Amino acid sequence: MPNVQDIINLMEDLAPSSLAESWDTVGLQVGRKDWPVRTILVALDPLPEVAAAACDQHVDMLITHHPLLFKPLKNLDFNSPTGSILYQSAVNQLAVYCAHTNLDKVSGGLNDILAKRIGLDSVDVLAPGEDSESCKLVLYVPADYEQQVLNALFQTSAGIIGEYSCCAFRTAGKGSFLPGGLARPSIGKVGEISHPDEIRIETLVRKKNISAVLSHVRSHHPYQTMAFDVYPLLPVESRHGFGRTGEITGRMNLFQFAQEVKEKLCLPNVKISGNPLMMVQRAAVCSGSGSSLLNAFFASTADVYISGDLRYHDARAAESAGKALLDIGHFASEHLMIEPVCDYLRRQISSASWEIRVEAYHLEKDPFTMI
Repeated sequence: MPNVQDIINLMEDLAPSSLAESWDTVGLQVGRKDWPVRTILVALDPLPEVAAAACDQHVDMLITHHPLLFKPLKNLDFNSPTGSILYQSAVNQLAVYCAHTNLDKVSGGLNDILAKRIGLDSVDVLAPGEDSESCKLVLYVPADYEQQVLNALFQTSAGIIGEYSCCAFRTAGKGSFLPGGLARPSIGKVGEISHPDEIRIETLVRKKNISAVLSHVRSHHPYQTMAFDVYPLLPVESRHGFGRTGEITGRMNLFQFAQEVKEKLCLPNVKISGNPLMMVQRAAVCSGSGSSLLNAFFASTADVYISGDLRYHDARAAESAGKALLDIGHFASEHLMIEPVCDYLRRQISSASWEIRVEAYHLEKDPFTMI
C-alpha cells in the first residue's frame, strides 16, 4: 500500500522543497512517512475546522499551501488552535504536508496558475530565483567499463532533462594515476604510473539525489577510488521564481481589465489604484502578499500589478511611477491552487495504479468581507 513518503515524492516532483525560501517551513509537518495513505484532502489553510473535517472523513493525509508550523512552538497547549490540530492529527493518524513558497515559485505552480486564469500570454518570471535543483555530475571511467557504468547511471534518477531520460554526453581521453603502497588497483600496478584510456561521462542530477546516485554508480565502477566532479549550475533561463509577467489579450483600459479579472476569478470586488482610463498592455502578478515584489514590478515593462495585501504606500509609489495596482486579496490569489494540485495528484496516482482518493476542501472562505 502507498504511504506518506510516496505522496511526498509526488509533491517533490511538483514543487521541490529546495525551491522554498530559507525562512519558510515546508514538507511534512505532522505524521510519519511510513503511514499508509488511502485518502488525501487538499486545502489552502491548515485550520482547525479543516483538520477536524479531515479526521471526520478518515483522511490519511492533508496537503495545504500555508504551513501549520511556521514559528517554533514555546509550548504545546492542546486547547490552542495549533495544539488542537496537532492533537487531532496524532490521535487520528493524519499526516499534514505543506507546499508553500516552493509551490509559489516553481514553473507551473501557483503564479503560473494565476496568470493562466487571468488570461495572460507570453508569460515570464517577474523575479527569477536561483535554480538550485540540479547540478552537473562528471564521471571518469575506463574505456572497457563504459557501458557497465553508463547502465548503472541510468538505473538512477540521473540524466533527466524535461521529457527525456538517459541523457548524457561522453568524450574519450587519457587518464593517469600512480597507485600508492596500500592501493588495490584494478588497472596498473602499485608504484607504476598508469595511463589508461578513459571515458568522461557528463549528466544532470538533482542535488537531493546526488548521494544516492554516486553510491549506486560506485558499486558498479571498477576503480577502488572513483573519480568524479560535481558542478553547480547557474540559471541562464530561470523557469522558477516569484511572480509572473505577461501580455494582456486585447486592447483595454485599466477599468476594463479590472472588470475582466474580477469576472475570470469570480470575485465580488477588487481594489484599483491608478487612472481607470489608462491603457494597459502588460500585467504582472504575484500570488499572496505581493508588496515585496513592487520594485521588480516597477523595473518591468508591466503596466499593472495584480496581487494581494497591497498597502497604501504601495499605491502611492505606483502613482509616482505612472503604473497601476489591482488588489484581488490574499485568499483569492491563492485558493485556486486546490483543484490543480488535486488534478496533478489524481493523474500521478492513476499512473501508479494506486487506490487513493483525492478530495478538495471547498468550505474555506476569505476571512475578509466587504460590506
